[in-house]
Amino acid sequence: MGPGLLGPKPCALLFKWPKRHFSPRPLMWFGSLRELHNELAFPLVFPARMSRGDMAKPLLGHRSMEGDPSITPAASRSIGVLGSGDFARSLAIRLVCSGFKVVVGSRNPKRKAGLFPSAAEVTFQAEAVKKTDVIFVAVFREHYSTLCDLADVLVGKILVDVSNNTEINHHKESNAEYLASLFPACTVVKGFNVVSAWTLQSGARDGNKQVLICSNNQEAKRTVAEIAQVMGFTPVDMGCMSSAREIENIPLRLLPAWKIPIFLALGLFLCFFTYNLIRQVIHPYIREQKNKLYKIPIEVVNTTLPCVAYVMLSLVYLPGVLAACSQLYYGTKYRRFPDWLDQWLQHRKQIGLLSFFCAALHAVYSLCLPMRRSHRYQLIETAVKQAVEKKMNIWVEEEVWRMEIYISVGIIALGLLSLLAITSLPSIANSLNWREFSFIQSTLGFIALVISTLHTLTYGWSRAFDENQYKFYLPPTYTLTLLVPCTVILAKVIFSLPCIQQRLLRIRRGWEKGRYVKFVLPSATGEYSSGETSSNV
Repeated sequence: MGPGLLGPKPCALLFKWPKRHFSPRPLMWFGSLRELHNELAFPLVFPARMSRGDMAKPLLGHRSMEGDPSITPAASRSIGVLGSGDFARSLAIRLVCSGFKVVVGSRNPKRKAGLFPSAAEVTFQAEAVKKTDVIFVAVFREHYSTLCDLADVLVGKILVDVSNNTEINHHKESNAEYLASLFPACTVVKGFNVVSAWTLQSGARDGNKQVLICSNNQEAKRTVAEIAQVMGFTPVDMGCMSSAREIENIPLRLLPAWKIPIFLALGLFLCFFTYNLIRQVIHPYIREQKNKLYKIPIEVVNTTLPCVAYVMLSLVYLPGVLAACSQLYYGTKYRRFPDWLDQWLQHRKQIGLLSFFCAALHAVYSLCLPMRRSHRYQLIETAVKQAVEKKMNIWVEEEVWRMEIYISVGIIALGLLSLLAITSLPSIANSLNWREFSFIQSTLGFIALVISTLHTLTYGWSRAFDENQYKFYLPPTYTLTLLVPCTVILAKVIFSLPCIQQRLLRIRRGWEKGRYVKFVLPSATGEYSSGETSSNV
């Protein structure tokens, strides 16, 4: 695909199509991040030359039209743009830099001409419609009715609706369907609404470069797909016009894949925070009449964060264990998982990232503990007490070794989590082959869980057997966090046994229990026997 050269300052676009990985990724929690820029209006500074960059890897599960042999690069086609807002201006710049002749239709062309590149023709809307066959309608839904005067000249034209709503499912019908009802003699295509004005202006560098397209006319979709491909985007066929409602909802969703993991993390944080508050603040106040409220901002939070991080990390690998148990029980990999387990498997990446976030916060909070004024007072109080009691040597060998091992193992665990987080970046993940990605995300991820367990055990040491640690008969917090991770580690050890590992491997390669092909060997007389010797596959 060559650069388009139009206008006084030629623009060049360089595209690089990354390789795709189609292999499934079991027991993984970091993958490619899907990122859709959803704003239509953005403060613009128009560059003289479009930026260079690489295209992002397509992630959606619909049919990508990128490699469709029926799509050929559009020639010097004239493209119309109705509207003079931020998105219309960015769209005109991108079209001009891609080699198209652009005709902009405006109600006040003289006033708006200075906002568009000099290579674009700015004229009245009726004139722009007459000169082009493909027209981008870059106006809001509320202003569609102002175009009704152009109904006669719009007959047979392809209208590309790029609008979005302000709320999800705000209207009974999509904007594209509403536009089609106003102009039944036109062919309406929904597209470019998930691409922001900034993405159009900055070029193929930031964000997701997919253009979702839907229409009831295949030829019109193919035409718009050609235009999108020449502009440096990846067209994705979303089907007929009924998909427009879903496409228009995509830019309005705020982190849809993160809602459940975030609520899970907040729920765990509140539970562990309340539990630690009872043990560290309420218990001393009731039993000893000591005010320990100063511990809430730093110490109680710092005790809660590692609990959340540790449990969330184990929840990344628990659904994989449950999925393996299901496959072993039913003897097949083709049986659908329950919906709750399927959702759990899909959210492992977000759960893992939140685990790393909590672990990083725990490291920062831990570094800040000696900086507290209360910690300094406690050090002075301890020193004075030792001087009064005339204690010359307070060295405890066991405690020294415990803390050395505890801190060292914690640093290693945080380093492994950092490695997993880094490889979740699309630019890093795309540079790894499947075996490398599997080793980092699955093997090293499980090692991180084991090391985190050692970190927790060295923190507790022998205090789990000290009755003074049970406040209100409540066990120490770290003993509760060990339940899920130890279950996952034990299950992984069991699955690593040769007898179980081989059976699970056969199932994941397509073997099914109770379904086999029976081959009957012929007898010595040349006749086939009735099943004395058989081979099951």
